[in-house]
Amino acid sequence: MKFLGIIPARYASTRFPAKPLALLGGKTVIQRVYEQVAGVLDEVYVATDDERIEAAVKAFGGKVIMTSPHHNSGTDRCYEAATRAGGDFDVVINIQGDEPFIQPSQLEAIKECFNDATTQIATLVKPFTEADGFEALENPNSPKVVLNKNRHALYFSRSVIPFQRNAEKKDWLKGQVYYKHIGLYAYRTEVLKEITALPQSALELAESLEQLRWLENGYTIKAGITHVETIGIDTPQDLQRAEEFLRQMNAR
Repeated sequence: MKFLGIIPARYASTRFPAKPLALLGGKTVIQRVYEQVAGVLDEVYVATDDERIEAAVKAFGGKVIMTSPHHNSGTDRCYEAATRAGGDFDVVINIQGDEPFIQPSQLEAIKECFNDATTQIATLVKPFTEADGFEALENPNSPKVVLNKNRHALYFSRSVIPFQRNAEKKDWLKGQVYYKHIGLYAYRTEVLKEITALPQSALELAESLEQLRWLENGYTIKAGITHVETIGIDTPQDLQRAEEFLRQMNAR
């Protein structure tokens, strides 16, 4: 199978403007993301609507596609970029532009989902550990997902799911595996075309989680499982944490 990687990157961000061009260990965030995935997939492009990001990607030798500034989601930008990229790709992987520590093993886990010919969409999850604590589990900025026995997503939520009726909250992580959703998506090419044509759904609007639109419309989402911790960058404070994380990695 042939896998195309698309990294949507916007310059405007409410919490962290110009985030893709922020420096992390002497390289831009978008360069670090690109370099982490370029050797694992058949082809990789950054998809942006900003000429500053386009210039930065070209400067480090990356491939970039300019897209419309009017997209409502990264998925829509990903589809336009995949269409412009051309080529005969079986699967398109949508990679978050603010995950500079994404690991090859995580991409392999999501690619493995497509060994099942029935997989339409795939994503990545990571089990919460007892060490994470209940505070991390109930964080609404860290969506949770419940899986069936075939690792298909039953539901995603910003609330803690499942709710354990007969256990104290301090013990929830002892008696149940909870999965944190990591926002890495992969779609069969024809499925990506279909889901970008769907209108927003009631559950999506309620939880502000785009993947619920796909579930509500009958698509299946298979989950690859990772145990690797990464640091996404949503704020300038996250960038400081990422700098420290990078220093620790380099010191090993």
